[in-house]
Amino acid sequence: MTSRWDHLFESKPIPILDHLLEEVARLLTKDLSQWPPPVQELDLDVGGTFAPLFLEHPPRPSPAVYDEALRLSHWELEREFEAYDDYMRNKRYLERGLAPTDRLALLFLNRWLVEQMLGLGEATEGRVKRPMMRQILDKVEARLRQVQPPPSGLVL
Repeated sequence: MTSRWDHLFESKPIPILDHLLEEVARLLTKDLSQWPPPVQELDLDVGGTFAPLFLEHPPRPSPAVYDEALRLSHWELEREFEAYDDYMRNKRYLERGLAPTDRLALLFLNRWLVEQMLGLGEATEGRVKRPMMRQILDKVEARLRQVQPPPSGLVL
């Protein structure tokens, strides 16, 4: 006779690091559901460029801005500086469907995501390394796609 709890004993435990990556992705996705995402402090000398996002309360950027910010964040964590520089110098975000007015939000989201990942690396004393940070970004991207409504006019 099997107990309703037998499946718990038979299942494999989830390694703590895998659980941490899932939990961080969940928390970041929750933070990204707000616009702008929460910041602990805004240093006007360093981040003053982003002040309009907090003072003027512009509307939430389109999902494409989040996608592109994740792309840039991946490149930064992979140290693909040439790809990043080419993208920004040649305004490739315009080719990806973003408007010139999306640039500030794109840069802010990119900076926010990278800072979150580097802060996690510091908080874990280097146990969460860049490849794991990229895994988290992949998970965030997948979660954001789950919560985004389909484009208008598209029937599923």
